[in-house]
This record gives sequence, C-alpha cells and structure tokens, in this order.
Amino acid sequence: MEISFYKYQGTGNDFVMIDDRSAAFPEQDLKLVSRICDRKFGVGADGLILIRHKEGYDFEMVYFNADGSQSMCGNGARCAVAFSRFLGIIDESTYFLAIDGAHEARISEGIVRLKMGNVKSLTNKGKDYFVNTGSPHHVRFVENVELYPVVEEGAKIRYGKDYEPGGTNVNFVSVLESDHIFVRTYERGVEDETLSCGTGVTGCALVFGSRNELRKVRIKTLGGDLMVSFSESAGGNFENIFLIGPAEQVFEGKFKIDWPQV
Repeated sequence: MEISFYKYQGTGNDFVMIDDRSAAFPEQDLKLVSRICDRKFGVGADGLILIRHKEGYDFEMVYFNADGSQSMCGNGARCAVAFSRFLGIIDESTYFLAIDGAHEARISEGIVRLKMGNVKSLTNKGKDYFVNTGSPHHVRFVENVELYPVVEEGAKIRYGKDYEPGGTNVNFVSVLESDHIFVRTYERGVEDETLSCGTGVTGCALVFGSRNELRKVRIKTLGGDLMVSFSESAGGNFENIFLIGPAEQVFEGKFKIDWPQV
C-alpha cells in the first residue's frame, strides 16, 4: 500500500505530513511511524503528523514524535496549519484540535500565528525552571549556549530521577538582547537536539518574559527566528500565548507502508 506524504519544516523542525481524512493510516503501528521518521532508512523527520476530520473543528492534528510517542508540538502545529491551507481545508484562519486541546491560528504570507494553550505558573527547579506548554520543558539559562554541550547535558536532565518515568524536554538559553534570547533544545521522543522546538521556545519566552516584565520575546534557534507574545495574570498564570513564525513545504512523495523492516 502506498501513501502520499508532504515534507514541511518550521524553523528547521521537520515533519512528514499526511492527509489522513480517510483515516487509512495505521496509527497503531508505532514501528511504522519510527521507520518513516528514520533519517537513514525512511523519509527522515523529527515527527509525523496526520490531518484528520474532526466534528466541530476545521481539522484534527494527530502528532507523533520520531519514536512513536505523542505530545503537543508547536512547530508541528504551525506546519499543520500551513498544510491544511495547502489542502484547501482552511483559508487564513482556523480552529483545530491537538492532543492538548483546541487551538486557533492565522496564516499569512507563510507566517503562522498559533495560539497556544494557557500555562499555569512556572515551577522553580533550583536555579532552573519547569513549565508545561502542552509538552513538559526544563529551562536552564547558560552563558554561551552556542558552545554548550546540549545533547550530553540535556540527556542527563531528560533521564534524571526528577522527571521519571516520562522524562522531559530540556532547553538551554542565553540572553542576546533585552528582548531577545537564543534557545537550543534536547527533545524527548527525538532523543537528540533539534534545530527548533515550538513548545520549548514558548516555555523559555514565558520564563524570560516573566523575569524581565516583557510580554513579547524574540527567539533565535539554530533553524531560524521565532517570536512569542503573551499576557500574565496577577497570579502568575499565562494566557493569550502566541507562537509566531514561518512554515513551509519542502517536498512531496510516496512511501510503501509494507516495506521490509530493518
């Protein structure tokens, strides 16, 4: 059986996108998801996204990490919005469902403005922070993130006792300017550094913005530039959170879901 797919990327976070409105993709086959995302034996991607019909919404985004696990993915959601517009499901605005609930978004000239879910107050972890932006994120500020051993140090925290059994994503942050930070992320489910992580940069922006009384933060990642805007209540909760950045189609193709396992 052959399935058509499209490859999208959002600031270097790349995804295999499948129009699954016919519900034909065998999503219970997590080994298949992993094989498709494998960069040596498959298409290669940080994750796989199915676009499906969902009553009461424009579409549902079903997201899988490269290892077959599921979570919310901010960059993946921005790509899902761009893909849904390409498919003719939406025009410039949309209301869709993801694993963490309903989301709104707008797309114009390749830039997607995605409304994230509300976030409860931040948790201090010594000098670090923890925040759940639809996916769990540990945030650590470092002096020179460009030279920081992200994979080595990220894996220590991701698999640390504090986050057993599920683990966490880990973000390392350096301040560039008063409203500008550089973020690198070790992603759970990919088990490596990715060029960008939407839920991760959102969490970092909330921490940095709250500490410095900002409501809009610019973010540099290895894969490109993003922006996060938000409001903060007197109780320290965050609302009206928007992740803003580009999403683009890279290529399209077909794969056989019955290819031999390696």
